[in-house]
Amino acid sequence: MQIQVAKRLQHTEEYYFSKKLREIDRLNQTGEKVINLGIGSPDLPPHPAVIQTLSEFASLPHTHAYQSYKGIPALRQAMAAWYEHYYGVLLDPDVNVLPLIGSKEGIVHTCMTYLQDGDEALIPNPGYPTYSSAVQLSGAIGIPYALTPQNNWLPDLDALAKNDLSRVKMMWMNYPHMPTGTAAPESFFREVVAFAKQHHILLCHDNPYSFILNDHPQSLLAIEGAMDVAIELNSLSKSANMAGWRVGMLIGAEARVSEILRFKSNMDSGMFLPVQMAATKALTLGSEWYDGLNKTYRKRRAHVYHLLDGIGCSYDKNQVGMFVWAKAPASYPDGYALSDEILQKSRVFITPGGIFGNGGDAYIRVSLCAREELLDEAYDRIANTVINQ
Repeated sequence: MQIQVAKRLQHTEEYYFSKKLREIDRLNQTGEKVINLGIGSPDLPPHPAVIQTLSEFASLPHTHAYQSYKGIPALRQAMAAWYEHYYGVLLDPDVNVLPLIGSKEGIVHTCMTYLQDGDEALIPNPGYPTYSSAVQLSGAIGIPYALTPQNNWLPDLDALAKNDLSRVKMMWMNYPHMPTGTAAPESFFREVVAFAKQHHILLCHDNPYSFILNDHPQSLLAIEGAMDVAIELNSLSKSANMAGWRVGMLIGAEARVSEILRFKSNMDSGMFLPVQMAATKALTLGSEWYDGLNKTYRKRRAHVYHLLDGIGCSYDKNQVGMFVWAKAPASYPDGYALSDEILQKSRVFITPGGIFGNGGDAYIRVSLCAREELLDEAYDRIANTVINQ
């Protein structure tokens, strides 16, 4: 029996990494161990106290019921305190904070709350593919805006303002930027808040990388007036090594949180209570936790630089976040060709930059979520099969 998929899915492909992981799994099943340097899934564990908290609350008989759609008060209070301590943003945990089952769901919830047929949303190119997918699923039209190295991977707001923005309802952005690792200056945040006010556009800032290899975590909401025109998504996936735990948050004005909750409350039944308690613990970790995490990533990044130098890639050492974004050598037509050759010959997977939009076609992205010895093994494989051939 054939059943036609809904129109909203007809132009939405399966997520790239979902397909690629199946391909890698098939290669692994043949006995060829693939070294995966493509995905930003932290391989380090959460803090022991976080795991202990999860275990303690999971062992209690009364912690397994459905939970509030808004999360427990302790978690919202911890999220608000975290924002105040590290970002200097004052929040009312009862009205400005909405815990999420991972920030990725917040992208979809936000699009489904505000967008519909006839609306447009600005999407970064290159940028996280889920922005485009979520906009499309909502029925709206995604309008890519170019990010280029010439403009330090920041949008040209003056050029955008010259376009017809009358149907643009939303603008997706994320800094530190994924995939390029660009950290935006505060002056840009002020400019983009003014841009959004002028054109009546909701800024949606996705902010999961602010603690990784970045000495000065920033929030868009620290800018005066930003709460009037912006929401911010954040996550414990990267900063607390809790990617599989699915703990995120949406921060915004009371009206925005309330509106998005109207959609979210129809989609899920709240987060597992022991996970909420463990997340509350994670949010109290001091700066020594982030310092230790970044010490590890700095060591790994040196090995990734060595690998990229061997391949002949060029890159900016001012990047932050848990990836290194690098331009493929001129001898390759694009990053896809380089990625495919390395996977086929070396059994090492490196992400082609083109999956983030055609603005990334000439690039590749390497994850820091691998042990130093594994990065060295990846280098040896590539050296023996690609570099020295």
